[in-house]
Amino acid sequence: MRFIFKTRYEQDLMLAKHGGHVFWYSALILLALAAPWLVTEYWLAQLTFVIIYGIAGLGLMLLAGFTGLFSLGHAAFLGVGAYTQGYLTSAGVPFPVALACAAGVSAAAGWVVGLPALRVKGIYLGMATLSFGFIVEEGFARWESVTGGNAGFHLKAPVLFGYSVSSNEGFYFLCLFIVVLCTLAILNLLRSPTGRAFVAIRDSEISAQSMGIHLARYKTLSFALSAALAGIAGALYAHKLQFISPDQFSVLQSIDLLLMIVIGGVGSVHGAFLGALFLISMPQIIAIGKDYLPATIGQAPGLQGLVYGLVVILFVLFEPMGLYGRWLKIRTYLQLFPFYRKGMFKRQKSFQKSDRLK
Repeated sequence: MRFIFKTRYEQDLMLAKHGGHVFWYSALILLALAAPWLVTEYWLAQLTFVIIYGIAGLGLMLLAGFTGLFSLGHAAFLGVGAYTQGYLTSAGVPFPVALACAAGVSAAAGWVVGLPALRVKGIYLGMATLSFGFIVEEGFARWESVTGGNAGFHLKAPVLFGYSVSSNEGFYFLCLFIVVLCTLAILNLLRSPTGRAFVAIRDSEISAQSMGIHLARYKTLSFALSAALAGIAGALYAHKLQFISPDQFSVLQSIDLLLMIVIGGVGSVHGAFLGALFLISMPQIIAIGKDYLPATIGQAPGLQGLVYGLVVILFVLFEPMGLYGRWLKIRTYLQLFPFYRKGMFKRQKSFQKSDRLK
């Protein structure tokens, strides 16, 4: 285990707590910068999608992992950001302004959806967000004058300072720059009073309210910030594909986003990116594995859904902390060997609410 002896107040303000953090995150950034020269164009495109889904995962992680409010219609916010970006850029609005507007419109939609969260929770909140997803998807299909309806909407490559970012490498670096800004913003938010209020609401709304936390304000703020990040991801997603249609932002996309943070690890920023990596790489792994399976199994139409379901069941049963939780266990084992105890990460006993209030 690593023990940090703090000798000055500036150490509390540093995002990197020790030299190991500085080394490994610097190495990760250098590796990401060198990726266009290390991988093929196809895998660079897949890595760009990992970054885009990572931004969306950050937003959903803020909502579900740190505030305790889960959404079954989060793909609708991606759609709002994507169509806002497409409409504004086609009207001649500069890319940075359109991206900010996409985040703002999505945040406004998130604030509206967050209002039901003040009165409902649990499965009822999930039903409310699911209904919002259906409404937005149908709105995209019917509002043909703006969205193009089911025929879809075509976008051009983003233009920055008079230069068209049409190459895969240029767009990758643009997404990388944006995801670094979003990650730093989330990390700083989580250690601020607002972020600590989110975590307090997640742990216990009654305790948070007794400490003076305004539940209505922070719940709607969490929805708005989560939707804003989803809107940014949707705008980049639209530019990457250069074509969007209503069926791309269906409830299945929302379920994929929710599974992404569950498998990555709920309640951790790392989990958003690990889940995005899983979500993008899993179809590739399944496609490769089909060649080694019998034809009756490999060509079955529901194979991908079956694999996804099995993976989620295994994670829920044996690794509820997700991929990041598994890495924490491996790291702790290596640090404490040979003094590692098997029960260190044993799941705590769960209590009913009535038991906790006794």
